[in-house]
Amino acid sequence: MLYILLAAVIFLADFLLKKRMERTLIEGEKTKVLGGHVTLCLHHNQGAFLNAGQKKRKAVAAVSVLLTFLLTVLFILTLGTKGRVFLKTGLSLLLGGAFSNSYDRLKRKYVVDYLSFPVKGKRFSSIIFNLSDFGIIIGALLAALSSMR
Repeated sequence: MLYILLAAVIFLADFLLKKRMERTLIEGEKTKVLGGHVTLCLHHNQGAFLNAGQKKRKAVAAVSVLLTFLLTVLFILTLGTKGRVFLKTGLSLLLGGAFSNSYDRLKRKYVVDYLSFPVKGKRFSSIIFNLSDFGIIIGALLAALSSMR
């Protein structure tokens, strides 16, 4: 039950953050927070990671939904196993992020991104994330680490 709750928390927290960011930020404007270590910047990503596939939004949405479905099946099958805390936690984070971004693609027709980090190199500092992206990245790392144990 804890793993389902974790996925739901990621989904709900990101859903609420996206809603707030769309109400309070203007697309393209940057606001530095946390002493300049984080930048809030609203972006409507019509593709996948790094705007890939923007011109094929329906295909991106279909792949997103398919992968989310497959991940859900794997998650359900894993819940019935004993132990495997890293795998279950990783899948929970992945699933929460996948549901949130897939929801955006189906409902809004774009994914709301709102966080970036001012780092050296224009290419990296221009990447804008959302909470779900972090769930997906950290979840994938945990799931991968679980297979190494």
